[in-house]
Amino acid sequence: MKNILAAIIVSLAIIACTTTDEIIIDQKGVNMNAYQQDLIECQTYSKQVRTGEKATKGAASGALVGGLIGAITGGSSGAVTGAGVGAVGGGAKGANQGQQSEAQVVKRCLRGRGYRVLN
Repeated sequence: MKNILAAIIVSLAIIACTTTDEIIIDQKGVNMNAYQQDLIECQTYSKQVRTGEKATKGAASGALVGGLIGAITGGSSGAVTGAGVGAVGGGAKGANQGQQSEAQVVKRCLRGRGYRVLN
């Protein structure tokens, strides 16, 4: 149980690492009203990444691998614990990858529209 709780805490910390709200641009000479509209449009494009699906696939594969490792090392109770820990870790990894992809789409979109993205 402690392992599952620790995995959940670590996973939540990983998920919080990257968002499209943290994009920094050079604002010199930028019409901020136009930028806000462009940002909204670019964020709309980024939703095509399907982060939720990546998290689900990561959780499923993590549960499978964790369950197999748990079964080998700890029998049936180890399989359940391993599957739980694997699902949490795999889901967090998939979600994090999805969020990073979303941020990259927004940054590329903004650069394509002439903005200097600083991060």
